[in-house]
Amino acid sequence: MTDIKAFSERVIDNLQKVIIGKRQSIELIVIGLLCQGHVLIEDVPGVGKTMLARSLARSLDCTFNRIQFTPDMLPSDVTGVSIYNQQTNNFEFRPGPIIGQIILADEINRATPKTQAALLEAMEEHQVTVDGETHILPKPFMVMATQNPIEYEGTFPLPEAQLDRFLLRLRLGYPSMSDEIRVLDDQQIQHPLETLKSVVNVEEILQAADAVKHIFISPELKRYIVQLTTRTRQSADVYLGASPRGSLALARSSQARAALLGRDHVLPDDIQALAISVLAHRVIVSPAARLSDLSPDRIVTEVIQATPVPGGEFASAQKNSK
Repeated sequence: MTDIKAFSERVIDNLQKVIIGKRQSIELIVIGLLCQGHVLIEDVPGVGKTMLARSLARSLDCTFNRIQFTPDMLPSDVTGVSIYNQQTNNFEFRPGPIIGQIILADEINRATPKTQAALLEAMEEHQVTVDGETHILPKPFMVMATQNPIEYEGTFPLPEAQLDRFLLRLRLGYPSMSDEIRVLDDQQIQHPLETLKSVVNVEEILQAADAVKHIFISPELKRYIVQLTTRTRQSADVYLGASPRGSLALARSSQARAALLGRDHVLPDDIQALAISVLAHRVIVSPAARLSDLSPDRIVTEVIQATPVPGGEFASAQKNSK
């Protein structure tokens, strides 16, 4: 597990050259990379959402495409289109920007739901189908989407099916005064992104992602994860709870966090630390609860507090795994 920890630290240290004072958010991005999952970054404009995605792409030796979503964008603008070639008398596929390894979907909630849906197949099955022909996406494949809060004018809420395909959702928040002063100093002459170099290659990414799958997670902790997701579905304040995909995401991301911290096994702390980031965006609050300003984050927090943490049985299973 030392290799995964060293791999993660190289990426984190590189990202911190650009994104100041946000190590926890950066760790979530690296967890998403280790899980080969997709990440949704939601926050107000100007806090570094796009810069974080661009910094990750620079840190990895991968192809990078950016999609700037707008209300007039069509699904073919994302997936690509078949164009008739008069010289060969055949249709030729012109790939869209989704055909890449690290994809920045900037301001994703400014596109219409029809265009947002063009991402569904790519994010879940790592392929796109255009005019009946399937095109496999390269590995690794990761979508980093940014969105402004839905209260802002000109935004469309993401469909539940698309939200469910994001492994994690995170928020950056405003920097502290000292961190913001450091940002001013660092960018006075030249932006740090301009000199950022890649620190890992594709082979290292795939090896680390494969190693994460072998991190031990006990049967008791698997039961604990399922209990958490099940309770989100049973809450009276919830219209739609976390799906089984949420359970899978919480298990895999917990394995990645354990490896990032240098452990070969998952602890309850890993699950609790990631539960809000993994589950909250999958929870749709009921209209009555929304009127009471009850947020999905608070619902997941209450679920964590109400669910017993595995004790002696977990310790016994952990001991037997050694």
